[in-house]
Amino acid sequence: MKFVPEKYSIADEPMKPFIDPDEIWQFISNTKPSEQEIKRVIAKSLNKQRLNLHDVAVLVNTTDENQIEKIKRGARQLKEKVYGNRIVLFAPLYVGNYCCNDCKYCGFKASNKNAKRRTLNNKELIENIEALEDNGQKRLILVFGEHSKYSAGFIADVVKTAYKVKNGTGEIRRVNINAAPMNIEGFRKVKEAGIGTYQVFQETYHPEAYFWYHQKGNKADYGNRLISLDRAQEAGLDDVGIGALFGLYDWRFEVLALVRHANHLEACYNVGPHTISFPRLQDALNFKVDERYRVSDEEFARIVAILRLAVPYTGMILTAREPEHIRKEVLQYGCSQIDAGTKIELGAYAEAKRTQEIDKEQFLINDSRSLDEVISELLDENYLPSFCTACYRLGRTGEHFMEFSVPGFIKRYCTPNAILTLAEYLLDYAPEGTATKGWNVIEKNIEELNEERIKNQTREKLCLMKEGKRDLYF
Repeated sequence: MKFVPEKYSIADEPMKPFIDPDEIWQFISNTKPSEQEIKRVIAKSLNKQRLNLHDVAVLVNTTDENQIEKIKRGARQLKEKVYGNRIVLFAPLYVGNYCCNDCKYCGFKASNKNAKRRTLNNKELIENIEALEDNGQKRLILVFGEHSKYSAGFIADVVKTAYKVKNGTGEIRRVNINAAPMNIEGFRKVKEAGIGTYQVFQETYHPEAYFWYHQKGNKADYGNRLISLDRAQEAGLDDVGIGALFGLYDWRFEVLALVRHANHLEACYNVGPHTISFPRLQDALNFKVDERYRVSDEEFARIVAILRLAVPYTGMILTAREPEHIRKEVLQYGCSQIDAGTKIELGAYAEAKRTQEIDKEQFLINDSRSLDEVISELLDENYLPSFCTACYRLGRTGEHFMEFSVPGFIKRYCTPNAILTLAEYLLDYAPEGTATKGWNVIEKNIEELNEERIKNQTREKLCLMKEGKRDLYF
């Protein structure tokens, strides 16, 4: 495969692309890791300071197995310091797969005539949300193809519908979005609908590689996509998520570029991305990629650990693209959010079948376990499953979220809130075996709370929940 550079346009002046490929490659090419440098970088991260590009280059260039293990150990320590043992759970809901783009690696690409196109109608949307609520889900990410059908107004209406669906004790309390970049007016409209995070993934940050993979459709404009979340910030939507699809280009370059993007947002808007996603390339219908850039399991584990050290206060999302054994391994290195009970075929949550049909999906998933199966394993591993949405409903987003998270408020408030949301799941949805394990984990985590006041208040709220109260939080 040969990458052919092309010109690209910038939609919103005076914003300019902030990724300089030559600069990133200079850091990678000219940085020689030493044991002392690796130790310095890990110590800097454990002091809860964001890493710069030189620091990250030290980590990505490390090849010695003993030093790599130190990086992983540092990531585990940092995660415990910042997030404790919480793992936030969510589910993706694919709303429509029409797409105007022609990404070579994606099953939804416009040229794929074998793809079965569909958009959930209102009845189907409600049925699928009810099915998710029946399983105990409280947090959704709505996924849309990049098409004129899925305008800001359409997305806003879907979000409003999702929040209105109540099914017994079930309700969706937070809706995130993964959709096409918008203009400032569009971002304002979806913000007004009450969304949580808006995700736009650059896929690959390397311009020439980007042009090779995205030659048709709106997505072909590298610069427009790169600065899209700047437009979101200008619109007042201060909760955004970034990501790269690992396997399209050299993983070391992508890691540095993700950190550059995160640092850019924090420098310009006083808040970095709320989340970073790092999906790994999976097979799709009629896809075409350069196999040289496929990421091995060992490299993927390193990516997770390095990103955790690079951005101490940024949530990291691990998806069901990864098989169960990989998810189990890399959770310890820094991931704070995972999906569970995932089905990516449109309408599949409301249907009984669990088979994957590649002509109906964007890509293949590798962890098809139910929500309860995932929760049960998390409990076995001493994690604290969480469906918490308190920060969003109390206005702790953007700069405000950073104010709370940096001094350690994540652990102080999120652990009690995680306990309360887990208790809801145990009371309303869990089978007996999961419930028994869950209450033991809850008791253990209450005892480990530092403040007696918070400990007592948590117990009081749990008593209210056992009497029938719901949606209690700090």
